[in-house]
Amino acid sequence: MSPDDLVEIEKIKQLKARYFLLMDQKRWDEWAEVFCEDVTIDTTEEGTPILHGRQTFKDFLPPILEKVRTCHHGHTPIIQLTGPDSAEGTWAMEDMLWWPQGSPFEHLWGLGWYEEKYRKDPDGEWRILHLKLRRIRVEMDGVEAGTGERPAGGEPAQRIEN
Repeated sequence: MSPDDLVEIEKIKQLKARYFLLMDQKRWDEWAEVFCEDVTIDTTEEGTPILHGRQTFKDFLPPILEKVRTCHHGHTPIIQLTGPDSAEGTWAMEDMLWWPQGSPFEHLWGLGWYEEKYRKDPDGEWRILHLKLRRIRVEMDGVEAGTGERPAGGEPAQRIEN
């Protein structure tokens, strides 16, 4: 791997850092710029349809998260350049969401990974071309949910108290 390759990989890491920060800060116009115009978003395990296009995703997600305090983390990226203007990456992830008082939920904690494809657009900026989110664990208000699995012994998950 050349030093130039490492620079490009670092640019992709910075891109993903902006994705997390701008989403958590609700800076939606800047957040939208981390995606290619023709992005595909696959969060179907969350019960949502596959979304096509930057504007479609921007119209979809901000209204859901606007009043929710969020903290998203991305860890241990594995990024591979697949061409001069293309790359693929996998990120371990953790997110925490807190809904306002009176909402049906109080807190979500999730773990999983992002599988992504990136493209360097004509303006020289790397952007997310394809984002696929898969979770291995979700807890809603301290109760395991959304993984379709039960803990060892087949018993339902128990509420976790702090």
